[in-house]
Amino acid sequence: MIIVMQSHVTDEQIQLVQDRLSSMGMQPHVSRGIERTVVGAIGDERAIDQEALEALQGVEKVVRVMKPYKIVARESHEYDSTVKIGDIIIGGKALQVIAGPCSVETKAQMDAAAEGVVAAGCRLMRAGAFKPRSSPYAFQGLGVEGLEIFKSAANQYNLPVVTELMDVRMLDVFLTHNVDVIQIGTRNMQNFDLLKEVGRTHTPVILKRGLSATIEEWLMAAEYIAAGGNHNIIFCERGVRTYENAYRNMLDVTAIPVLKRETHLPVIIDPSHAGGKAWMVPALSRAAIAAGADGLLVEMHPEPEKAWSDADQALSPKELGVLMGELQGIAAVLGREL
Repeated sequence: MIIVMQSHVTDEQIQLVQDRLSSMGMQPHVSRGIERTVVGAIGDERAIDQEALEALQGVEKVVRVMKPYKIVARESHEYDSTVKIGDIIIGGKALQVIAGPCSVETKAQMDAAAEGVVAAGCRLMRAGAFKPRSSPYAFQGLGVEGLEIFKSAANQYNLPVVTELMDVRMLDVFLTHNVDVIQIGTRNMQNFDLLKEVGRTHTPVILKRGLSATIEEWLMAAEYIAAGGNHNIIFCERGVRTYENAYRNMLDVTAIPVLKRETHLPVIIDPSHAGGKAWMVPALSRAAIAAGADGLLVEMHPEPEKAWSDADQALSPKELGVLMGELQGIAAVLGREL
């Protein structure tokens, strides 16, 4: 059960709700967001007198949620939520394509990539300063230096930056460098200590699905972030592991309508890591937008054949521009815009 408090609620009123829940045999959990404070009630909801809770001062509404995830559940929020990144909104009518290289390599590469992102019509840029790789001998990223190069390139065009946080010890560095969106990668989806710390910030988070995670496990990972008070969460489907070896991962397009039913939070798709080949990216992107995704996370490199990592799946700037044109047509049919 979720108890949504009024915008100007006092600490005393919140404590009263916690005490009343405890007296009903429930375990209260307070989550303070930017605009609202919610109190989650963990336990057997059948024992709760809903009308008694709604009568308490400071309570706006009480929502019954008979699921293990509470704050991120659709039942706790009637309308679709949006995540604001500066003046850019993810969710709602507008679709957003976040594009850029897999990893930060050089200043010249990132300057060219930023130029390509803007030329294609994308409004956010992605790149990895810290790279999780299957092989310990593969390129692991430039670290803090890469973060500085990334910010410098993106700032030339006022592009918000999206980059992956792998280690909780680097969170302060990300915040100091004003990373606009923190990406939690597939391998860290259930790194609960990392999720808790990110939940204590108000920085928007892209939460990628684990390699073999169920929808419920994914939603519960998001709940860790939301329970800390950060409700600026964007789900990102990037393909799941199966027995098939004809492509890198299986893009679970079915996850899009399922998530739209289960949660009020935005959903985007990473077609690059799903297919693993650049020639697959346009088809997977079109399918994702047609299925109701709120945007894409696409790899684009100014010279894909020279990329230091994931060269096979990166689009060229020209290919990204063509894809954006195709997506505009699909968006128009759906009553959305790009």
